[in-house]
Amino acid sequence: MKLTLFALFLLSVIAFASCRKASDEPGIKEYDQQQIQNYISANGLTGMKRDTAGGDTTGIYYQILTPGTGARVDYPDTISYVYTYHSFDGKYSVTDTVLNHVFGYLGHVGPNGLMLAIRNDLKYKGGKIRILIPSHLAYGVDGFGNGSNTVTNNRLAGNQCLDYVINLVNNQITYDDMVLNNYKTANNLNGYTKIPPVDPVTGQINKAAGMWYKIITPGNGNSINDNSSVTCNYKLLLMNNTYADTSAATNTATFSDLKSLTQGVHEGLKLVKGGNGSAISMLVPSRLGYGTAGASGIPANSCLRFEFYNITVTNY
Repeated sequence: MKLTLFALFLLSVIAFASCRKASDEPGIKEYDQQQIQNYISANGLTGMKRDTAGGDTTGIYYQILTPGTGARVDYPDTISYVYTYHSFDGKYSVTDTVLNHVFGYLGHVGPNGLMLAIRNDLKYKGGKIRILIPSHLAYGVDGFGNGSNTVTNNRLAGNQCLDYVINLVNNQITYDDMVLNNYKTANNLNGYTKIPPVDPVTGQINKAAGMWYKIITPGNGNSINDNSSVTCNYKLLLMNNTYADTSAATNTATFSDLKSLTQGVHEGLKLVKGGNGSAISMLVPSRLGYGTAGASGIPANSCLRFEFYNITVTNY
């Protein structure tokens, strides 16, 4: 009997100690809220609202930078968005909006806090939002990445809240046009011609509508058609001017089946003749490039810059 009473007493002491510890130390949600409040104050942020969807339980704060005018989005919908973010401690940041393109189902977006904020707070395509995501809805106690979190952008530390900016694309064609125009302006590109939706001479629909091109060196040889074999050098750049492919810059490439190329390149090469060191530059909208699928080193919905030179053509 004494042993039983002692055991009950011991369990009561442990339970009391546990309760006291829980009351003294904040849980992760309380910790995150304190971090967010401190961050808002330290950075002089105004206009941040608390997400109240689902009974004010997420702990997310947000600010609508541009209201969306497109369709309402929900978990089963496919969305295209561009993003930047950094951790509250400033040691991890992702800011290259050329590389940070995403296309997929909203219900598959990660981390969870981002998915919730797009659905519950941004709501509509075409909008832009800033989101403060608590760590328990970000990457949690483990963070992610390798190595030391003392090295900037090497590893996201655990329990880090995140500061996101999301641009939810409404119309990919309109967005591509904006990206290409901005790229031309930023890089002082002149002398390019934009292919219109309809050929003004034939009245036919242009398959490469929206693409910009410039004949750098006119050729004096064969014209290019669907049955041509084209040998050339080329470079492929993303809109941040990093090279996505330089394999053919020094090693000559041969295309014996133009129809196997992306639509922009397929149609664009027909605009130049071979010979005489001929060369053409193309600014290709994403829908005429690798589209929503992307490719190795090329994110989804990426506009591209192609440079083709030393073009020779054999017609069969």
